[in-house]
Amino acid sequence: EEEEEEEDGALFSPPPVSSAAAPLRIVILGGGPAGLSAAIYAARAGLSPVVVAPAFGGQLQGKGVDVENFPGVLEATGPGLVARMRRQAAAFNATMVSDAAVRVDVSRSPFTITLGEAEAPLYARALVVATGADSRWLGVPGEHEYRGRGVSSCATCDGYLYRGKDVVVVGGGDSAAEEALLLARTSRSVTMIVRRGVLRASRSLATRVLEHPNIAVEWNVTVDRFEGNADGLRRAICRRGTKDGGSGQGAAADAELSVRASAAFVSIGHEPNTGLFRGQLALAAGGYLDMSEAGRSTRTSVAGVFAAGDVADRQYRQAITSAGSGAQAALDAERYLSEQGLEGS
Repeated sequence: EEEEEEEDGALFSPPPVSSAAAPLRIVILGGGPAGLSAAIYAARAGLSPVVVAPAFGGQLQGKGVDVENFPGVLEATGPGLVARMRRQAAAFNATMVSDAAVRVDVSRSPFTITLGEAEAPLYARALVVATGADSRWLGVPGEHEYRGRGVSSCATCDGYLYRGKDVVVVGGGDSAAEEALLLARTSRSVTMIVRRGVLRASRSLATRVLEHPNIAVEWNVTVDRFEGNADGLRRAICRRGTKDGGSGQGAAADAELSVRASAAFVSIGHEPNTGLFRGQLALAAGGYLDMSEAGRSTRTSVAGVFAAGDVADRQYRQAITSAGSGAQAALDAERYLSEQGLEGS
């Protein structure tokens, strides 16, 4: 049986030929659950979608542990789930292009998408932006080595894997507080590592964290490195700083602290991949695509451009919610092309 994680190179094709006079109907930027769900729906609608995304990219591609919360999928790693989605989209004649957009012009229709490796740009009547959001990481030794083996950026995704174990949460904002409270339901103990002397979380969340019997907080502490063995993460080695979060002087301020942990959840924010659209599409706080005027649709501030997944979602950031929004974006794009009389062009 073919391994789910193996990359099937036969799925990828060179960029199709298009021009301003003969544009593609729809291009999808992003190859995660949002982009591939949009591709499946658009392909089944006969729109011949073109998916532009590096073969190796995406947050789900970096999840080596099992994905346990995607309905209908009992056993699959992140890469394995992406591989299944790719094959399904390709089966309906979606075109997969292993490349990245380096410049996009949505100032006029058809839109122009310049790729990193192709000589000619792509032209499209409709565009689905599903470029995702990258987790912010600490950049300390051991973080990359144990990613997928204890180090994670999503307690909702991976927390249940470490039920009954000691875990840490790095961060002091709302997301970190929410993750700590979630983990406290199933973990033996939760230690929050906070680099300041106060939580930045809302008052209600902070109160719940501080009053929870299963959550301890280490104040004025930063992670220095992660350590473990062949079985995975074992501890977070931290350093205690001054009250303002800076590096302290003297033994008390610069003391090393070892926190036992089978898992560490880094919750210090996300960076939505919207750089290509700054100055072209309306952005919300944090750089996410602004959907405040969209109602229940996925339309952005430019007609014909639609958003799906984490690039416009600062709240949920789950594979299943991304997939759902991808389906919505494809349906909205199909409706837009039909209203413009362009679905057959």
